Amino acid sequence: MALRLNSHAFHGFKQEWLHCTKIHSCILSFKPNGVSQNTNCKSLCAMNMTAGQSGNPEKINLDRIMNKARKFWDSFPQSVKTFPWNRALENFIQLILDLIVAVIKYLCLPVLAVSSLSEMSYCAHEKKLFLIPIPLLVGVAVAGVLRETALELSPLLKDAEVPWHLIAIAIFFTLLKLPGPYYPYWGRIFIPHFANGGLLRTLYFAFLWYRRPQKASEPLPPESS
Repeated sequence: MALRLNSHAFHGFKQEWLHCTKIHSCILSFKPNGVSQNTNCKSLCAMNMTAGQSGNPEKINLDRIMNKARKFWDSFPQSVKTFPWNRALENFIQLILDLIVAVIKYLCLPVLAVSSLSEMSYCAHEKKLFLIPIPLLVGVAVAGVLRETALELSPLLKDAEVPWHLIAIAIFFTLLKLPGPYYPYWGRIFIPHFANGGLLRTLYFAFLWYRRPQKASEPLPPESS
């Protein structure tokens, strides 16, 4: 009798476990022969439900954030929504760029002078001052060649509002000049002064650029009647 009772209990528990696995529910419809086996099934169902809910938590969190952001934006008045934010951002970026250009314009000459004196003092310490004019003149010539090449490749640069080609040339020579103390022995003597010559010539070109006469708008010819 006890063996039959245990067999019926095991059979009933098997049916409950299969039923729970199919529908992922913790509600069992029967208890066989007075033996309760709901505890294990509830644990299995809870694990299945937890695994199903945590399948893609990032997507759920992202959707929730997007909904909150949309509700937050909808709560603003219409005057805020119609404000030209893109134009304001462009004006702000342009203002920052103008400030950076103004700072560079007034600090480039003092920084170049101080760094050139430091590099000349190193050459004087190494008794190589007589070699300074050679890389300096080479840098001046290379800057002229780069400028002419840029204008030949893009003639529109002559009438551009910003001398982008001169900015690119200045960046090139600055990148050559910055790691000066880390060059080998002869590199510390030649390369910084080569970059100084290129920067001096580039600054001269920039001075001529801003002093050039602006093109006046030509009057339209009168229409023939």
